[in-house]
Amino acid sequence: MADSSDNTSAAQSAGQQPYQRVLLKLSGEVLMGDTDYGIDPDTIGRLALELIEVRRTGVELAVVIGGGNIFRGMTGAAGGMDRASADYMGMMATMMNAIALQDAIERHGEMVRVISALHVREVAEPYIRRRAIRHLEKNRIVIFAAGTGNPYFTTDTAASLRAMEIDADVVLKGTKVDGVYSADPKKDKQAKRYDYVSFTDALTYKLGVMDATAMSLCRDNDMPIIVFDVNTEGNLLRVVSGERVGTLVREENTC
Repeated sequence: MADSSDNTSAAQSAGQQPYQRVLLKLSGEVLMGDTDYGIDPDTIGRLALELIEVRRTGVELAVVIGGGNIFRGMTGAAGGMDRASADYMGMMATMMNAIALQDAIERHGEMVRVISALHVREVAEPYIRRRAIRHLEKNRIVIFAAGTGNPYFTTDTAASLRAMEIDADVVLKGTKVDGVYSADPKKDKQAKRYDYVSFTDALTYKLGVMDATAMSLCRDNDMPIIVFDVNTEGNLLRVVSGERVGTLVREENTC
């Protein structure tokens, strides 16, 4: 495992490769902005503009969005709700976020499609892999909603799975922190930020990049992950342009 001063050449070399197709994973909490719940209009408006800016550079862009700003399946299960029922409610929360993001993007004239793993035909297309790829090829932003469509799987796992299915070059995980740390930087002032970390170390040391299922899926299919602060304006464009932003997660023997 490397800290911010090690393995920089490998991370830079990987990060500078041009990306033709990327998948951005956004947590629902990112949409809250400075509020405690729901969707902040200013925040989703800013994100929409940044997505459009990236798309207009020629990058094919897909998004998987969480629902934690509205409802978390794990929280519902912890409160006594049936886990499957709670997870389905969480999937519906991601649908609400996806429609809100779609609306924010369309207000600026950009083409966007919401594709759902659950059938809600009145507001979203059903997930069909070839159709999703075709939308990307036609320069449309694609928003994947409802996770994998199955309970017991997180939207992190959905992001990894969809990235593989659409043959993305990289998974970009947009968070509220500027990378992967050795500990929670809010609780430990001595926490170190990594420029590069391997999947094995991220899993072994439980660094919180994504859940274990999602990271194992990426590791086994050689799908790199870049964790970065999506709240810093311009960071998304910097990442897809190949600048070294955040933390690169990739297995050592592939760097």
